[in-house]
Amino acid sequence: MQALYLNDTITRMDNTVGSLTQLQESLIIGTLLGDGYIRKLKGCRDAFLEINHSYTQKEYVDWKCNVLKNLTTSKPKTRYGRGNRIAYRFYTKQLPELTDIMNMFYVGNKKVIPDIKLDPTILAIWFMDDGSRCREGDVYLNTQQFDKSDQYRLLKSLKLLGLDARLNKDKEYYRIRFMKSSMPRLHDLIGEYVIPSMKYKIGL
Repeated sequence: MQALYLNDTITRMDNTVGSLTQLQESLIIGTLLGDGYIRKLKGCRDAFLEINHSYTQKEYVDWKCNVLKNLTTSKPKTRYGRGNRIAYRFYTKQLPELTDIMNMFYVGNKKVIPDIKLDPTILAIWFMDDGSRCREGDVYLNTQQFDKSDQYRLLKSLKLLGLDARLNKDKEYYRIRFMKSSMPRLHDLIGEYVIPSMKYKIGL
């Protein structure tokens, strides 16, 4: 599989709107494990995906938009939020495939973890969304939005990729912490797929 860099030619993008490529599906799933949201407007039949990050992650948002370009109608735009925070975001079209994925990942308005099989692409996108690295070198996935049962399901999925991780308490919530012994394996799995501006998260 080719590295998923912003300026690379994406060779699996020749499908028509309404049919997701494997890369697009992996990106959407990885995004939903992280900061992305799928929702449906009242009265509409199908759902759409919202990609919304800080403007400091512009390269990452532009890369996502490039992968999903045949599913969108406009380029990312800036938006000022609270505290003059600048968000950079875009939306996809409403698609039945996204409705199917929404039904997997949401119970009511709550995001949950369905039975999914992680692969390096999904993991890389999830990590670029929600990964972090502290000064001491510990690496985390900030999964505080999910309850413990969902996080244990994610730990099992990571184990199937040969990654040893634990739940780490962060105030009143929990997040996933990778064991240091698994860092070489994590680098091998996702290092080449992490875009340049995100490599700091994994210590590369």
